[in-house]
Amino acid sequence: MRRKLLWMGLIGAAAAAAIGVGLALKTQPEETAETPPALYRNPVFQPVLADPSIIRGEDGTFYAYGTEDTWDDGIAHLIPIVRSRNLTEWEFVRDAFDVKPDWKDEGWLWAPDISRDEETGKYYLYYSYSAWGDPNPGIGVATADSPEGPFTDHGPLFTSETIGVANSIDPFRFRDADGKTYLIWGSFHGIYGIELTADGLGTVGEKFQIADNQFEAPYIIKRGDHYYFFGSVGSCCEGVFSSYHVKIGRAESIRGPYTDRDERELLLGGGTTILAANAVPDPEGRQFVGPGHNAVVTDDAGNDWIVYHAIDADEPTLLTGATRRPMMIDPLVWEDGWPTVRSEEPGTASQPGPVIREH
Repeated sequence: MRRKLLWMGLIGAAAAAAIGVGLALKTQPEETAETPPALYRNPVFQPVLADPSIIRGEDGTFYAYGTEDTWDDGIAHLIPIVRSRNLTEWEFVRDAFDVKPDWKDEGWLWAPDISRDEETGKYYLYYSYSAWGDPNPGIGVATADSPEGPFTDHGPLFTSETIGVANSIDPFRFRDADGKTYLIWGSFHGIYGIELTADGLGTVGEKFQIADNQFEAPYIIKRGDHYYFFGSVGSCCEGVFSSYHVKIGRAESIRGPYTDRDERELLLGGGTTILAANAVPDPEGRQFVGPGHNAVVTDDAGNDWIVYHAIDADEPTLLTGATRRPMMIDPLVWEDGWPTVRSEEPGTASQPGPVIREH
């Protein structure tokens, strides 16, 4: 005890001496200030990544997947995959498929949806297989051990004929809090849902409808006690004349009923607009038109971001003549329990990007 008291006394004397000669004793902060996110401007990936779906890999890298398009490099990209560490700077990785699945004679691979199974760790890619005006489009499923692939195709989950819903495209997989998974899908013939088997390769029970035929491109997030439905309305692919835009509703069950901010049911014409079409010609000279087919991602500060495609009025088509739809992101703003986008239009000015911490 005497040695301990002597040692403490020496420390105290040294500290007092330091103060006496004018030395400042600094205390290290428990946590350094976080560097503010860098500024970015839309679009975040060009020339095209239509109908984007997004996921974060186990190493913290983000991956986005888009509809099949022939880029200006002349290559038909079969569900292109791009990656980013910060959600604003992206690079091309590869295509999900080297060759097109053979369970249909013709068509394109549209509107992919990516998710990870929590039990097996496998990545599931649901995709639409359809031609324009196709009487029997369908939804296929492929799996991989990594978000970069390669993906192994398992064929059709169902076709329009086998499930009994016309124009069965635009899949979205949702895992509920009870562990059940559902596929939500549809395009202008009603939005439907059905439970999936444990392996994700089949369906269980009967389908149920959650929104009417004004919608396509369904996406659902759970926040608090509510399920929030995002759906796209209007024409996606008419260049500067595209009328695409995003409407929302919410429900207390994955099965609905979904209502908008004015309590109108989405099965009966309801829907609150959060991203407007901004049709051309626009007297206010807005840059982007036809925003839609969105996903939602949350940054490391808990902020939600909407990821979607839109059309640059100054460069609306690819070299092939197809509508050019680059990928965009904007913050979701929550007001009174509802999400929206500032001014209900794509952001064009420089703004702070998502908060992303190193993994």
